[in-house]
Amino acid sequence: MLPLTDRAVRASFINASRKETTDITLPTDFDDLDWGSLDFLGWRDPRQPRRAYAVIPTLDGDPVGILFKQAEASPRSRAQCSWCQDVRLPNDVVFYSAKRPGPAGRNGNTVGTLVCQEFQCSANVRKDPPLAYEGFDLAAARLQRIHDLRIRTASFAATLGGGA
Repeated sequence: MLPLTDRAVRASFINASRKETTDITLPTDFDDLDWGSLDFLGWRDPRQPRRAYAVIPTLDGDPVGILFKQAEASPRSRAQCSWCQDVRLPNDVVFYSAKRPGPAGRNGNTVGTLVCQEFQCSANVRKDPPLAYEGFDLAAARLQRIHDLRIRTASFAATLGGGA
C-alpha cells in the first residue's frame, strides 16, 4: 500500500459525514506504519469501541475509506474472516456493517462482512500457510494469499460503492 497522509485518509471516506471524518481518531502508530507490509489500513476507534475504519486501495490504486460499525452480537461459532480467509486465526472475527454512500446509506442500506476484529489480515496472509504436500511452494502460496486479500478488499470497496 502506498503511504497516505492524515488529510488523504480523511478525504478518502465515502460513507462518512464531514463531522464523522473530522472526528476520526487515527491509529496511535500512524506516523510509524510500515506501509509496505499493509494491503489496506484498518483500525478500531479507541474512543468508540464499536466503530472501526478501513482505507482500501481500489484496483485503480485510489484509496477508499470505509466507516464500519461492529455488530452487538458475536458470531456463535468460530467465524472465518471474509478478507484474509485464514483458517488458523489467532484473533477474533466479528461482523462489521458499513452504510452505503449517499441516499442509500441515509435510508439505512448497509453492507456487512466478517473481518478480523483488529484488521490483522495483512499480517495473517504473510504467514507461511500449512504445508499441503511434499514440494508445496510456500512462497508462491503466500504471494497468492496477499494477492487474493487485495482483490477481496478492493471488491468489498467496489460493492459498497467505492469504484473498482
